[in-house]
Amino acid sequence: MAAIEALALDVDGVLTDGGIWWNAAGDESKRFSFVDIMGVSLALKAGIAVTLISGEDSPLVDRFAAKMNIVDFTRGSKDKASALRAYLQRHGLEPAAVCFMGDDINDLPAMEIAGFSAAPATAVRAVLERVDFVSRFGGGNGAVREVVDALIAARRESSFYE
Repeated sequence: MAAIEALALDVDGVLTDGGIWWNAAGDESKRFSFVDIMGVSLALKAGIAVTLISGEDSPLVDRFAAKMNIVDFTRGSKDKASALRAYLQRHGLEPAAVCFMGDDINDLPAMEIAGFSAAPATAVRAVLERVDFVSRFGGGNGAVREVVDALIAARRESSFYE
């Protein structure tokens, strides 16, 4: 974990609880936790690059990315493995240097590429059985913060960063 240089996050079910709210006008809303927002902020401050790879083509992904100053992200991706490979290539990163956090079966191909994989406690069983790290918290409720805290702690404990 100490060698992780980038964190790639699914959005729905990871940064959110997976719920979608529609109002009478048909506008979509999602809830993001400030605990996870702080986790993303801490990752960036620690020098861990953060990207979003979302299957949804939602402007709410753009809004979250803008809030966090994440400039390189993907939305509307039906092939998250290809999106992750493209991100790695753009940034000159090896797969072993990235952690991918997802919650459902469409995240598994990207997780298989990543050097380290993580999931919220609310991920589907097929994901929970295959990841390196399972958060004690559900998506949108501190799962991202927990994995960020673990990544930062691993850096501090590694002589590589001393």
